[in-house]
Amino acid sequence: MFGRRKKSVAVGDKAPDFELADQNGQTVRLSSYRGKTLVLYFYPKDDTYYCVAESVDFRDHYSELTSGNAEVVGVSSDSADSHREFAAKYKLPFRLLSDPMGKVRRLYGVPATFGMIPGRVTYVIDEGGIVRKIVNSQFNPKSHVAEALDSLSPARPKR
Repeated sequence: MFGRRKKSVAVGDKAPDFELADQNGQTVRLSSYRGKTLVLYFYPKDDTYYCVAESVDFRDHYSELTSGNAEVVGVSSDSADSHREFAAKYKLPFRLLSDPMGKVRRLYGVPATFGMIPGRVTYVIDEGGIVRKIVNSQFNPKSHVAEALDSLSPARPKR
């Protein structure tokens, strides 16, 4: 079956608004982060090797990431219950949003790896809702935090 592929969100685009539940069942809208920079990361699955590495790296650099006017939010298709357990197990200080049908993943055009593994993509969205940086690396999860930090601090030397 050959169909039109949905356009992916690109640097310079307005980030599409959405509404999802977090690990505590609270509804979160992207637009509620206007006025802040948002590091929005999509990851494949709770409690898997690379997803733990990426999430723990975001945790370990959380104060550095949020020292300005930024916040970190993760998204996967896992349930709120799974997110709650994952966040508690690894002491994640940020929200994890449940996208069980992959609606927001499709909205952003996050590609699947090998056509079946949900993609690992991070978007840095500025205070006005514009995408300023995109990191797409399935197998180098720590690059997401490093590149997000670099984009938040342009004067800082590159890693």
